[in-house]
Amino acid sequence: MFSRIKEDIKSVFDRDPAARNTFEVLTNYPGMHAIWIHRLSNKLWRNNWKLIARLLSTFSRWLTGVEIHPGATLGRRFFIDHGMGIVIGETAEIGNDVTIYHGVTLGGVSWNGGKRHPTLEDNVVIGAGAQVLGPITIGKGGKVGSNSVVVKDLPAGATAVGIPGRIVNPNKSNDASEQREEVAKKYGFDAYAVSADNPDPVAKAIGRLLDHMHLMDNKVAVLCKEINQLGGEVCQEALPELRVGEFDEDEKAAAKRRQSHVESFDPEI
Repeated sequence: MFSRIKEDIKSVFDRDPAARNTFEVLTNYPGMHAIWIHRLSNKLWRNNWKLIARLLSTFSRWLTGVEIHPGATLGRRFFIDHGMGIVIGETAEIGNDVTIYHGVTLGGVSWNGGKRHPTLEDNVVIGAGAQVLGPITIGKGGKVGSNSVVVKDLPAGATAVGIPGRIVNPNKSNDASEQREEVAKKYGFDAYAVSADNPDPVAKAIGRLLDHMHLMDNKVAVLCKEINQLGGEVCQEALPELRVGEFDEDEKAAAKRRQSHVESFDPEI
């Protein structure tokens, strides 16, 4: 039991940069408390102590704001971040290293008995407010965007967003996205959310810029190689590192200048 708790705590540090120490996790993470209580209620449920299991589950809901039916199956290193408003149904099955955020529902769409709740395979991430409904499967490494409603199976490695959920990056090799990430790292840029299928127009524009930079880099590299073969000496120095913080400093300096202009302004002139 204690080894599982230590494993749970380690998973929090791996996925939540706000976690500072073990005592803080033990005392201030209701998602963890809900999981630990569920392990006991699930054992009672499987041993046919169903009323006591439901009472313990209800107590956990009152204590943590997370409702997990005692019949649900939870994998190892399951992490509930923030926790409030989460509902996990009786026949839900959750794999290892799964992360879900507040306001998520793993619910059913039928009053019929049997399997009626979702299955989340390993390494799935469900964003805040998302609704995953019915006896569907979210494949290994799948992601569901915040406030999305998913009612159909999601392939492994795919991402679903919107209402109803639609796949925005099918599970296939995307050379363009990989190239963008490489170029972004080269120039010191965080390439988060610049995939070719991202619906954000700003992210798409940044992605196009990265594509252009990648093409220009390749062309310059070819030109440099040809010139060097002819006896020239070009492109010997590496590109200077682009520090994002420099832009922050420039913006702060500009804001300070603007403020000084405002303070020196005389309305009577």
